[in-house]
Amino acid sequence: MTRISAAALLLAVPLCAQTAIFPLKSLRAGMVGTGKTVFSGTKIEEFKVEILGVLENAGPKQSIILGRLSGGPLAHSGVMQGMSGSPVYIDGKLVGAIASAFQFSKDPIAGIRPIEEMLRQEPAQRRRAQFDPREPQLAAGLPPRAEYPFGTSRLIELATPLSMSGFTARTAGQFAPQLRQLGLEPAQGTLGGGGPMRNGDPKLVQPGSMISVQLISGDLAMGADGTVTHVDGDKVYAFGHRFLAVGPVEIPFARSEVLTLLPNLSTSFKISSGREWMGSITNDYTAAVAGKLGHRASTIPVAITIDGEERASYDMQIVRDRLITPFLLQMATFSAVDATERMQGASTVTVKGKIEFAAAPPVAIDTIYSSDANVALLASLSGSLPVGYALQSGFPEFDVKRVALDLKTTTEKRQYQVDAVWPAKSRIRPGESVDIFAQFSGSGGKEILRKTTWRAPAGLTPGQVNLTVTDAMTANLVEYQQVLLQAPGTAKQVHALLNGLKPNNIATLRVWRPEPVFQVQGHIMADPPPSVALVLKRTPAFTSGAATAWGSKIGEAEFRIDGASINGSKSAAIEVKE
Repeated sequence: MTRISAAALLLAVPLCAQTAIFPLKSLRAGMVGTGKTVFSGTKIEEFKVEILGVLENAGPKQSIILGRLSGGPLAHSGVMQGMSGSPVYIDGKLVGAIASAFQFSKDPIAGIRPIEEMLRQEPAQRRRAQFDPREPQLAAGLPPRAEYPFGTSRLIELATPLSMSGFTARTAGQFAPQLRQLGLEPAQGTLGGGGPMRNGDPKLVQPGSMISVQLISGDLAMGADGTVTHVDGDKVYAFGHRFLAVGPVEIPFARSEVLTLLPNLSTSFKISSGREWMGSITNDYTAAVAGKLGHRASTIPVAITIDGEERASYDMQIVRDRLITPFLLQMATFSAVDATERMQGASTVTVKGKIEFAAAPPVAIDTIYSSDANVALLASLSGSLPVGYALQSGFPEFDVKRVALDLKTTTEKRQYQVDAVWPAKSRIRPGESVDIFAQFSGSGGKEILRKTTWRAPAGLTPGQVNLTVTDAMTANLVEYQQVLLQAPGTAKQVHALLNGLKPNNIATLRVWRPEPVFQVQGHIMADPPPSVALVLKRTPAFTSGAATAWGSKIGEAEFRIDGASINGSKSAAIEVKE
């Protein structure tokens, strides 16, 4: 054999092994093809697909192929959640993947994503990440699943079954609206967890195989199920639609076993369980998810300990993503508290913990929550808010390395309300000191009086000065609002903000007056000289930094009540005269 013929033979082998593509432009109504998916266990089975037509421009530069499915259990179940990504072939050539369906349809008619669009890997339409602590459930930063108009009905991306293990039923109910907005259908208690997943043989992953994308693994587990469309060497394409639209990402996935099928009047779905680790999803884009076999994803170790009527500890690995991670951490914390403590009635949760970063000093968490109901939701924010802000800051130093939370719970309400604030005298001179009192009231008629001394700066302009005592949430929001106006310019400023967050057992006294305030390079410039203020007002970068309701801060002090949270806000005033 000549060298040329030998080389030609070597090149021909991979070319023959590659899957041929059936061009979208060659599709015609009436063509009949074959689909592949798993209906039971791990066995890949075939079903029949009749092409009904093509919806051109159903989305931005996107087409959807309509097909009628038949065979297996489909006549009874219809198009099922978990079939997303099931490949469709005509004459042995790959057409695309099952991706969408009509709700309440009597016939199993599916939308098929053309394989050409899946291989293009166009970036998903993702909203810009904007961290805002006033939004308690962070899934609001993610786009909902796509819907395609067709007559009076809606062709909707198939929801991805989300199997959850170790989570309480209340957790699934509490966060179900946000999960469904993302295209995930929660099913509590349908996933095996409780330890590291064993390594599997990547060769077992084939077109039609079920996979489970592992968002959380360990004592709490959460996996999203779908089907593999195409395997090209160590590259895997699946789902036929975006998963969470998070773009480049690292999420481990496992080969999955279908336990049973559940026919449903709305949408039927597969119940499956991840068995063996196979690789990682590396790209989540508009038309599909793409991954790499054998690739290990970098996840975040999380440890949560609950000490109350019962003691429990949870160790888990959570995916690393600036939008998804905070939301998953919030769900895990909520479930951990809910599993051991009552949700209705008075209760108090004390949270201590630490967030470790790749190249920045750790941030300590030390706060307390108390309420008559649903304290778990409040406590679940203790770790998710700072983690969310750190990840969304954009600084690589704040890549989260580890999160540890220690929560102590009691069935007693330990909360005080800010009742009043007043100065010892109503008028002072610049440079003079004055005592300021704050009164707090708790349950059962308990009252606490605190005092601090404030000295008016020499040269302070005469006029009214406001005295406001407020809880930590309000005080922290003021700091965050400054960040929302202009993001910190250095990692040092990010760390200062995270460490400067006030715990809920502290009330902040802020001495202020309504004067021009500007934010310059992450720092507040209060009441600048008129010439400087004029320049800043004319600079577009600082126009939005004008004074907030708090105005210019003249002084600040803290009132602490150990072992209890503080709620509410009160204000008074004092006159400064020459």
